[in-house]
Amino acid sequence: MPIGPARMPLFDHLGELRMRLVRIVACLAIAVVVFYMATPIMGQFLLMPIAEFLPVDPASGMASLQAIDPFEAFSVRFEISLFAGLIATSPVILWQVLAFFLPALKPKERKWFIPSFVVGVILFILGVVFCYAVILNAAFQWLTDQAAGLGYVSPRMSSYIDIIIKFEIAFGLAFELPMVIFYLVIFDIVPYKKLRGSWRTVYVGLMVLCAVVTPDASPVTMLLMFAALIALYEISLLLARVVLARRIKRQNEELAAEED
Repeated sequence: MPIGPARMPLFDHLGELRMRLVRIVACLAIAVVVFYMATPIMGQFLLMPIAEFLPVDPASGMASLQAIDPFEAFSVRFEISLFAGLIATSPVILWQVLAFFLPALKPKERKWFIPSFVVGVILFILGVVFCYAVILNAAFQWLTDQAAGLGYVSPRMSSYIDIIIKFEIAFGLAFELPMVIFYLVIFDIVPYKKLRGSWRTVYVGLMVLCAVVTPDASPVTMLLMFAALIALYEISLLLARVVLARRIKRQNEELAAEED
């Protein structure tokens, strides 16, 4: 019998993993080099939501940050280009990761591959956009207000850019929650009925998650992320109930049989 992708020997699996990792690294490296050339423009774009809390360069009229030493400026430019490269190549990264696990799935489960890929990319981008448009301004306003009566906040380049990028990545990953819920149900890891019935435990878990992943741990950021995740959780359950109605019905029957 010919060996298919799902029946490959261990070394063939490792070879395929190496090939996919090389593709990811190559695409990311090219993207980083390209975006490095445009870091001043991208840096100003990242600072737009918090420009009101930053000093203005008289020469250019744009928001400016302080670099303590020349290496700090280089490291910040590299960090910005790496972040932009990750966003730009996220479809490639997700595709390679999902494609590696695709042979292990059953034929009925493989039909969710392309939709999962598309939805995963869209959710990550939505999380980044939500953070940029809603979270950054509110978070920095609260953070800078904490210096009132004590001193002033010096806008150090590495600190500000690092906080912004961590915010963006945290919200991008947090918005993947619907994917997690969907696959918990579709793979029968956690039945829909238990997810629906354990909402109090889930809410507490989401609150703890928000406290852990928010870079500043401020109540404003944490509550905004918590509200977004609660909305995503409820929408995910609703969509799962519509799309996976037959599977959920079977899961409920199995749970009822176990209780009897």
